Amino acid sequence: MKNKTFWLSFDLGIKGDYNGMYTWLDSHKAKECGDSVAVFTFNASDKFIQEIKSDIQKHVQLNSTDRIYLLWRDEKENKSKGRFLFGARRTPPWSGYAPREDSAEEDS
Repeated sequence: MKNKTFWLSFDLGIKGDYNGMYTWLDSHKAKECGDSVAVFTFNASDKFIQEIKSDIQKHVQLNSTDRIYLLWRDEKENKSKGRFLFGARRTPPWSGYAPREDSAEEDS
């Protein structure tokens, strides 16, 4: 196992367990990277996703609407990767702002 750097984005809503999340982040010496985004190191094996997810579940009271997204750098593939640990992707608030090309439609 080795220390690996991760970024975490979290959306716990109005009634979320911020005390639990902040305690977890502080215990991992996380640094603030903007609203609800942090960077931290974690002593991780190849199963780091499950290890981090389990560790958060032990310390943070999660609701069904909470979302936590983990980002990391995959050195083997030389790519940045990300995955929801809890929750899923939603339609973004900026959807519909950019002009779209009209597709041709034919009337029958």
